[in-house]
Order: sequence, then C-alpha cells, then structure tokens
Amino acid sequence: MRLLRFLTVPVVFVAMTMPAMAEQLSLNALSAFLNDMKTAKAAFTQINNDGSVSTGHVYIKRPGRVRFEYDPPEKALVLASANKVAIFDGRSNQPPESYPLKRTPLSVILARNVNLGAANMVVGHEYDGTATMVTAQDPEHPEYGNIQLRFTDGPIELRQWIINDGSGGQTTVILGEMESGIPLKNKIFNIELHLQRTQ
Repeated sequence: MRLLRFLTVPVVFVAMTMPAMAEQLSLNALSAFLNDMKTAKAAFTQINNDGSVSTGHVYIKRPGRVRFEYDPPEKALVLASANKVAIFDGRSNQPPESYPLKRTPLSVILARNVNLGAANMVVGHEYDGTATMVTAQDPEHPEYGNIQLRFTDGPIELRQWIINDGSGGQTTVILGEMESGIPLKNKIFNIELHLQRTQ
C-alpha cells in the first residue's frame, strides 16, 4: 500500500536559530536539532513510488507521536502513538492497518533521545554545497529500509526526506515551512479515540 510504504521510514522537522554556516552539519548538531524539537507542524508534498503526488499536513509531538493528514482525494490519515502506527483509509470500511512503531525507521526520529552517532545508524553523511544529507536506519533492523534526510543551515531546517523501503520502493516528501513549539493536544494522535469516532 502506498501509504504504508511512505511510513515504513518516515519522519521530521522544524527550525532552530543557529549561526549561518555554509558547510556540512555534524551528526551531533543534527541530533541536538531533532532532540530540541518537541512539537512541529508543516505542509508536505509527497511524490509516491508510482510518480503520483499527494499533499497534506504533518503534526509531530516528540517523543513517539505523529499525525499525517492527507488532502482529498486521498481521504487518508496516519497516526503514531502508544508505540503503534495506524493507517486509516477514509474510502474503506475496513479497520485500519496497524503495526508496531518500532518496526519503522520513523521510530529513530521519534525516539526520546535521538543519537545519529550511534553505531551503524547513519550509513551516509554528505554535503552537496547547499544541504547536508544524512541516511539513517535502525541499526538492529536494516531490513526495514532507510531514510535520507536533507537539512539546510542558517538556521537548521529539515527540507525533505527520501524513503527507501525494504521492498525497493522510494518515496520523496518535500516539507513546507515548519512551525515549531506550537501547542498540540495528545488526543489528535490517539489511535483508539479516532477508531471510536469512525465506528
């Protein structure tokens, strides 16, 4: 499923004030950036493996929570909370697909303590003259795929990610301007609550 492929490695995001530097960002600086991100919101454009394009908004509340709202005609919603991911398809009467959060590289980004310097987590760290690219995976489960995060500096911002899933599919997500430090209620991430509302 296209949305499942998207989530097999997601995740995310926001801006911090730091001195402008036209050079490769260190893994320590990027880990600190992600750890300082408590809440965030952004619009996104998703280029799917089949070439189709989806849009929507993503909401993040670390640790462990994310909400992807897809614009029509998708009618889809993806929630992560309580160590679980659920994919709701508004065009289907079937229960949502669900699986453990720890089985997706999304868990690397949503962890309470992000440490990109951990052994075997980062398999790529490059600078193209404009942005720093970091390719990360779950070091204990590389078979889940990986995610390539693209960061710019001055201040640090996450601009996009490319997801390479375990079956060879690739999905690109381009992020709009991020709002950080905004109040987000836990209930918007609550899978069971949304299940009750849709029954």
